[in-house]
Amino acid sequence: MEKITVRDLGLMRFREAWAYQEELLRKTVDAKTGKRELLPREPRHHLLYCEHPHVVTLGKSGDESHLLVGKEQLEKAGAEFYRINRGGDITYHGPGQLVAYPVLDLDRFFTDIHRYMRFLEESVIRTLATFGLRARRVEKCTGVWLDSKATGRPAKICAMGVRCSRWVTMHGLALNVNTDLSWFGRIVPCGIDGGEVTSMQQELGSQAEIREVKAELQRQFGLVFGARMEAASTHDGALTS
Repeated sequence: MEKITVRDLGLMRFREAWAYQEELLRKTVDAKTGKRELLPREPRHHLLYCEHPHVVTLGKSGDESHLLVGKEQLEKAGAEFYRINRGGDITYHGPGQLVAYPVLDLDRFFTDIHRYMRFLEESVIRTLATFGLRARRVEKCTGVWLDSKATGRPAKICAMGVRCSRWVTMHGLALNVNTDLSWFGRIVPCGIDGGEVTSMQQELGSQAEIREVKAELQRQFGLVFGARMEAASTHDGALTS
């Protein structure tokens, strides 16, 4: 059984979290290609948790016209903007949203990126079920959806976008827990015209405890991937900054 090391990075600027993922990916790829021996105590797989200050990110195949305000307006509102190297289109990250970045060596699980995306979705669907929310997939739309309590129409509660290099993953998922949904009015979420967005708070009618959501997502992630989840040790050598 593979071990996945879990680290909670807290509130971290997007640029810093991106750089950290790139570092972990590089170390894992180097170890796989024989450029560097993998130290016995160094984790092979990682699940990083964080929240970001307000930021809008656009995937490598995304359309910048899906940003509905100017970048100067975005900056004045207190948000950053990045075009990044993940799949998918445009999305928003901010406080109250649980972001999870798995950095996994899929050679140790399965080499099928579509299956990987379905596993991420399944982990979130099962997590939401424990909070009484019946979530599901929508055909041809990556991510997790549920029927909005307010409108009765499908609304996205979790966006996903990943990068994979030599079967090592980075980027991941963003689950709206207590997110300020008004920020999504500045973009066309995930590039889907008319697409609705929701949160656990909106559907439950009260704030969700994000620590409980993290714990449950960690548990379900381990069950879906058939992996042992373990909190990071201060001696695991994973964090260099």
